[in-house]
Amino acid sequence: CKAIQQDPEKMYEYTAKRNMAAVISDGSAVLGLGNIGHKASYPVMEGKAMLFKRFGGVDAVPIIVKTQDTEEFVNAVKNIADSFAIINLEDISAPRCFEIEEMLRKECEIPIFHDDQHGTAIVVLAALIGALKLTGKGKDARIVINGAGAGGIAVSKLLHKYGFSNMVLCDSKGIIHKERSGLNKYKREILEFSNPQNMKGTIHDAIKGADVFIGLSRAGVISKDDILSMNSDAIVLAMANPNPEIMPDEAKASGARIVGTGRSDFPNQINNALAFPGLFRGLIDSRAREITDEIKIRAAEAIAEYHENCLSEESILPKLFDEKAHMFVAEKVREFVLSAN
Repeated sequence: CKAIQQDPEKMYEYTAKRNMAAVISDGSAVLGLGNIGHKASYPVMEGKAMLFKRFGGVDAVPIIVKTQDTEEFVNAVKNIADSFAIINLEDISAPRCFEIEEMLRKECEIPIFHDDQHGTAIVVLAALIGALKLTGKGKDARIVINGAGAGGIAVSKLLHKYGFSNMVLCDSKGIIHKERSGLNKYKREILEFSNPQNMKGTIHDAIKGADVFIGLSRAGVISKDDILSMNSDAIVLAMANPNPEIMPDEAKASGARIVGTGRSDFPNQINNALAFPGLFRGLIDSRAREITDEIKIRAAEAIAEYHENCLSEESILPKLFDEKAHMFVAEKVREFVLSAN
């Protein structure tokens, strides 16, 4: 205790903080269940903590917070943050999740990671790297993202950072364009790099001539006709849970070359759990103070790199239960952070 009093960094040497993560939620946006409250979110936080331990060797604690007021939530998390090496925010509704993460990153001295945003973005980028390699398409591929909540906006930002320049985002009201009224500031921000032609209309208008469809929305949003209207060798990543935007057999029958979903009972499962255990292991081992876009990109590249010799149309990502994949990501993230410092 006296040593830590003199040098707070000694917590990493003398206490369990060095390997401890918090998985924190207010229960406002749980999986496909919506705002079911903090108590009902607890099983999901427990499951997340188990995945951290099983695949990353990270000791994680599920924590639920009895408020959906942004400032109250931030204060609660800020005041317990020193107990942990890293914090995973989970199942918090948009746009509050953006505000909460921004505020906590300023207030805390440890990495703050909202998995519904950044875990999703990492694994989507990894899947896209593999799928584009198979189809021969590049960073000029035309990408349509349906869903502009936490996941959709984070995916668009990370893809832009990676170098994709031709993206259109849609929400429940259709294409997000410069003349639309009522856009929150996060949707306005993505217009700085998306929809360069300022397209207008519905998701069905946006998808015509697209190379890639990324769905982070709801079941049944697109049809066989939409897939038929896409470019040849179309890539369809339909990740609505539990039922995707279009079923894989329908998408394939309509000409999609590569189809992925969030489900484990179809080929090409695109699941955050492929990213966060190794990412957190690498961040903890390197004593990272924050999670940058460059770190997220390196994690995505590591996932793709690990699987590059096994790529096929039915296998664009490693299997979730491949322990070596998680450790490969951890090592690549650790090396990247240490080399950057």
